[in-house]
Amino acid sequence: MRSATDETAGNGMSDIHHYIEGKRTEGTSGRWGDVYNPATGEKARRVAFAGAGEVDRAVKAAAAAFPGWAATPPLTRARILFKFRELLDRDAGALARLITDEHGKVLSDAAGEVVRGTEVVEFACGIPHLLKGDFTEQVGRGIDSWSLRQPLGVCAGITPFNFPAMVPMWMFPVALACGNTFVLKPSERDPSPGIRIAELLTEAGLPPGVFNVVNGDKEAVDALLHHPDVAAASFVGSTAIAHYIYRTAAESGKRVQALGGAKNHMVVMPDADLDQATDALMGAAYGSAGERCMAVSVAVAVGGAGDRLMDKLVPRVRALKVGPGTDPEAEMGPLVTGQHLAKVRSYVDLGVEEGAKLVIDGRGLKLQGYENGFFLGGCLFDEVKPEMRIYKEEIFGPVLSVVRSPDFDSATKLVNDHEYGNGVAIFTRDGDAAREFTNRIQIGMVGVNVPIPVPMAFHSFGGWKRSLFGDMAVHGMEGVRFYTRLKTVTARWPAGIRAGAEYVMPTMR
Repeated sequence: MRSATDETAGNGMSDIHHYIEGKRTEGTSGRWGDVYNPATGEKARRVAFAGAGEVDRAVKAAAAAFPGWAATPPLTRARILFKFRELLDRDAGALARLITDEHGKVLSDAAGEVVRGTEVVEFACGIPHLLKGDFTEQVGRGIDSWSLRQPLGVCAGITPFNFPAMVPMWMFPVALACGNTFVLKPSERDPSPGIRIAELLTEAGLPPGVFNVVNGDKEAVDALLHHPDVAAASFVGSTAIAHYIYRTAAESGKRVQALGGAKNHMVVMPDADLDQATDALMGAAYGSAGERCMAVSVAVAVGGAGDRLMDKLVPRVRALKVGPGTDPEAEMGPLVTGQHLAKVRSYVDLGVEEGAKLVIDGRGLKLQGYENGFFLGGCLFDEVKPEMRIYKEEIFGPVLSVVRSPDFDSATKLVNDHEYGNGVAIFTRDGDAAREFTNRIQIGMVGVNVPIPVPMAFHSFGGWKRSLFGDMAVHGMEGVRFYTRLKTVTARWPAGIRAGAEYVMPTMR
């Protein structure tokens, strides 16, 4: 079997196509996108953009595979996922390298992404237990009742560039384990990991058509959202697109979970361990160049913590080691594309115009040998105000804003007043303050002395407010509920005595 990086183009670069019915399938729309090496700024390969016809082919393949896969015993489905998990372990290093090549994040971070995705596969391997229903004997005389959960059909996953392996694995392992088939539309910026995952699933024994990949842009997304055979859609991305996905898919009668943007705060109390808080901010704000939906982009310094925190932060940000993701000493790699680099730089420009104090300016960073790479040094703003756009909007880059707050109540209100409600953290030694904060805060995921409180696979990931559209979060039991429908059966077997027709609501007496 050819791998996702086989050379198929005459120019020596590898073209990335689609994966339908258990094999790589060349695109036919004639539309292409460019995939870059973020460290060098050079075009690395092309990716085929699917049109409505190619999306229809993938969905029909998934629809044809659905009856047989849904009828497959959950234990058999779990065994295939067990094998897939073994293959992920075998190829973890190669998959991490593929992520770094197209996204730019450092290899250690890419390896961590693969681990966190693998944990969802491990959770899904327990599906025989997770799908067990409830049974009640004798709800009425001679009548039993039970509930069960059954798969939806064809499910679609539309995933972002920042986690090209982990976020798809938030979705499809649970969907497949529950008996659904799946069509993945990965980001066109780093599509190779999605194709490689499809190859590993086939190697694990997944039947053709159960998992398919179509690459592309909005045309492919819209074709999935409007396709009558797609029963559910999962999405992770910006709030504007999440709202569009939710509205469009829901109008088509589909079940939808759409995770949107974030502006994650970290509240630093005066009694916090400031060394620990500084370490946490460095990793949470600048890890993966800030291209994480759970990145901390606002530090709220409470009371007298502000000056002391800045004294520790400034030298650390200045010393941040930026380099290509393959450099083992690099702490932060490049941004994903030149277009995204320009967007993040424009936010730094805007912050200066708005009157925030730019303490560390990373805009002038140039690396020898990588002058055309999409690099931006760590940026640090102080004295940021809530009315500023750099505070209100998601920047999605290595830009940390420090906001001064006089007290605990003001800090809590500041966080709650923001339109996003994805993640938040508080750093404190005071258990009462931490308990009160977790109770009052209007955010979906909360960390206490934990800067990036991403739930483990057996819990569920999801924000509040304009960070999540839909009723259910991803993976964990919320994922099982999302990818199944509840059916309740009430049964009585005739005993030879007929009571005649009944015209009243049955009361089970």
